[in-house]
Amino acid sequence: MAVGGYLLLERDLPAVDQLAQSRLAQPLRIYSLDGLRIAEFGDQRRVPLDGGALPEHLVQAILAAEDANFFEHPGFDTGGLARAAWQLLRTGKMRQGGSTITMQVARNFYLSREKSFRRKALEILLAIRIEQNLSKDQILGLYVNKIFLGNRAYGFGAAAELYYGRPVDQLDVAEMALLAGLPKAPSRDNPLVNRQRALERRDYVLGRMHALGYLDADGYRRALAHVDTAGHHGFAPQLEADHVAEMARAWMLERYGDAAYENGYQVITTILGTQQRAANQALRSGLRAYDRRRGFRGPIGRLPDTELDDQAQLQARLRALPTAADLLPAVRLSSGQYLSAAGPIDLGDRSADRFGAHWQPRSGDVVYLSQAADGWRLAQLPQVEGAFVALRPGTGAITALVGGYDFNRSRFNRVLQAQRQPGSTFKPFIYAAALATGYTAASIINDAPVAFPAETPDGYWRPENYTGRFYGPTRLREALAQSRNLVSVRLLNAVGVDFTRRYCLRFGFAAERLPANLSLALGTASVTPLELAAGYAVIANGGFRVDPYVVERVLDSQGRVLWQAPQVVSCEADCAVDPAATDAVTHAPRVLPATDAYILNSMLRDVIDHGTAVRAKSLGRADLAGKTGTTNDERDAWFAGFNSHLLATAWVGFDQPQSLGKGETGARAALPIWMDFMSAILPELPVGYPPAPAGLVALRIDRHSGQRTVDSGPDTLFEWFSADRLPAILATQTSAPDDTPTPAQESNLF
Repeated sequence: MAVGGYLLLERDLPAVDQLAQSRLAQPLRIYSLDGLRIAEFGDQRRVPLDGGALPEHLVQAILAAEDANFFEHPGFDTGGLARAAWQLLRTGKMRQGGSTITMQVARNFYLSREKSFRRKALEILLAIRIEQNLSKDQILGLYVNKIFLGNRAYGFGAAAELYYGRPVDQLDVAEMALLAGLPKAPSRDNPLVNRQRALERRDYVLGRMHALGYLDADGYRRALAHVDTAGHHGFAPQLEADHVAEMARAWMLERYGDAAYENGYQVITTILGTQQRAANQALRSGLRAYDRRRGFRGPIGRLPDTELDDQAQLQARLRALPTAADLLPAVRLSSGQYLSAAGPIDLGDRSADRFGAHWQPRSGDVVYLSQAADGWRLAQLPQVEGAFVALRPGTGAITALVGGYDFNRSRFNRVLQAQRQPGSTFKPFIYAAALATGYTAASIINDAPVAFPAETPDGYWRPENYTGRFYGPTRLREALAQSRNLVSVRLLNAVGVDFTRRYCLRFGFAAERLPANLSLALGTASVTPLELAAGYAVIANGGFRVDPYVVERVLDSQGRVLWQAPQVVSCEADCAVDPAATDAVTHAPRVLPATDAYILNSMLRDVIDHGTAVRAKSLGRADLAGKTGTTNDERDAWFAGFNSHLLATAWVGFDQPQSLGKGETGARAALPIWMDFMSAILPELPVGYPPAPAGLVALRIDRHSGQRTVDSGPDTLFEWFSADRLPAILATQTSAPDDTPTPAQESNLF
């Protein structure tokens, strides 16, 4: 009968020959390109350990807590089973007990946690089979990596990092004993849930270690006296880039399915730590600056005076309040000081600055504070939102991305998902279409009133400049620098809406979001900040279309490369490429003639030199180009700017579109964000002028007519042209000018 019973159970036993190679679930981890931790995803935290190289005291603590005879028994311990059987006879209940480490491995890998005689018998038989196939070190390695130790920590490596913030080999014997005591009740008795129970269990394990001879009397006393410092030291991000982490997580889930959360993949993104930190700070500072201009809205709450005397209770209340980015909740005390969860804060004279001038503070008022260079100041959570993205224009690699003021407040990624009107930041693409049809930077368009039939109360659409003024005949270069709406509308009308819409597609814009009417000239398309950045990249890189991307490579749990983003090459089809890397190279297609890209780049430098973004001249770099944008009623404020090495786009607006307020243009609300970012990055960013392409010609023109001239007086200047689109010579002149400079002289032209 015993043989028959064994054979019956033996049929249900799983194979164990692959157990040594079994894959332990490990979380997905996201890193910056320079190796900074960004995020972790997955239900199981795990830091795999080598079972043959474990710290001696850890092994001893585990044996003392779970299985003192581990290295002697064949997989089960008769004494432990006898005690479990006696418990059953005495109470009539099948309780957990008598399980060796090997039996726990069998249960954790293969069996359910059902408490029955049959399951126990299977557990014993499987433990014997495991012992026959694996060494003791291998079995111990499986145990220390698989066992659950509370708070999503699986294995002793993860538990050491979680509870103590250190690798397991840097723990002392008392800390190892605490971890070794957790398997009995990891959810109930871990130090984060019940410190006293955890310490009692630790002391029990230390007592067993002393009884088994692992600790002498002096070592035992020192371990008992050890002051435990266990706390929550989970995966600590080194870089705040939550929207980037979510993008990488979604990319991995689409590519690898649910295995993305279990196989220990490491995603190396294109993000650079210095640029991401600068982007975080710049966007938040810009949104707070806008919010301060709108005035203080008042406290976020109020506590009764009867609760203000108990500081500890007050701080507990403050810790329960939601935080937002770098804003700290604090309560005003009767003394005039403020108390935060971190301690008292004295605002001094800053408590009555202009921002809160109309607020009459009272004790009990709960407000947000923010830390500035000169100390703490009154603040509030901005209602306005924003987005910022930076990328390498030659490849599309995203180096910084912030999808909103605070990811925890709103996970909506405005860089990817906010489809907004770009306003005048769209004008360069209108001008690009005009260049393709024969217009030049010197072409003259009359900046004068114009009316087009439309479905309006009086039957006409009458666009206006932002200033409400008219400036007469204007060269396209100057019109773009000063963002003249009427010139853009007349230009689009002359080039044709249908042609221009088709031409804009080459920059990556979606056809269905480009209006089929003249309002396109004023930026009434719908684009995301990332789409706009990709469009500007074409101008910045010399005319090539690149697709923005954020995942650089994917590594397996051992650090081996599983996937690598192809190298993006922005050059002509016959340019030199390393033959060894041809299977990992993507040639960006040319979508804009090189001469047109160069001319537009030059025109956009004038926007900063003397146009609507002249404030950016304070950065002290002549290689910067860009364009401001403001939509009707100041609902959206934009700035897109670049040199040859880096491009960045900033957007400010409300999620539910409404006016930002009079005067809140792209130059005022968005440009300062871009400038703050660039001021932090430019010192290490090389000067980036685009190389002058073949077929580019610089000619002297008359600044009033835009025509070619032989004169060299104050009414003339140099302009760039494609060799196949040269302007006519002034009618009063018959000879061609002989002072044409070479492209290399461009820095002296404008």
